[in-house]
Amino acid sequence: MRLAIIALSVLLLLSSADVNAEELITLKTRPSVDQKFILITPDKPVASVVLFAGGKGTLNLSSYVGTPTIKWGKNNFLVRTREMFAKHGFLVAVVDAPSDQKSKTGIFGGFRDSMDHVEDIDHVISYLRQMAKIPVWLVGTSRGTESAAYTAINSKQHPDGLVLTASISVPNRKGTSVTEMDLEKVTIPTLIVGNIDDECSFTPPEGAKKIAEMLKSSKKVEVKMFSGGDIPESNPCKALSYHGFLGIEKEVVDFISNFIKSN
Repeated sequence: MRLAIIALSVLLLLSSADVNAEELITLKTRPSVDQKFILITPDKPVASVVLFAGGKGTLNLSSYVGTPTIKWGKNNFLVRTREMFAKHGFLVAVVDAPSDQKSKTGIFGGFRDSMDHVEDIDHVISYLRQMAKIPVWLVGTSRGTESAAYTAINSKQHPDGLVLTASISVPNRKGTSVTEMDLEKVTIPTLIVGNIDDECSFTPPEGAKKIAEMLKSSKKVEVKMFSGGDIPESNPCKALSYHGFLGIEKEVVDFISNFIKSN
């Protein structure tokens, strides 16, 4: 019996080795500033995705032994689906707030649409391109759409595509809405994803169409609206709700991934 248990343990270890291992990467991006991100590397990546969590964006990533530890934001839509993206053959980077923005409020209040933020993310994009000469896409959710859209507009690394999910389209004091940005400067293919049952007052379903109409220079713009999901386990603006695509994660990630691969 003991030998059988040991054999099973070995098989489990071998099978887990086939799953994409996560690494914690730390880059020096600005003077005295570190930018951390979780990296997942598939065998033959077809594209890279930089994933921006919503909310305050401070994942507080660390790694003392082995797998990176996430101290905040584990339930965020893009954080909890990162392995799904990797299984589609994407080189995945889940970005943390930089080291000079690790306050209680994180990167609320303007940092997401700052050139310092763009500079940090440009270092991440450059790192991914050094790993593999494949397209790099920016993917944001909720408040993370502020980061993704602003970087798409201002990046010197010129990402290849943009995906906005549960986009911030109503202004509030926590940052800039996507609809307040100069979206005419976005020329790359853009996918806008929403949930018609999203009840968050800052990410109304009709905002997706408004954003699409503002993307006048993009090579391709597509809006995809999902519906329903599991019964919400959080308030309407948190991740475990229709806002965070609870219960329909695979369907949403599959659609996003196929859009990226076809563009």
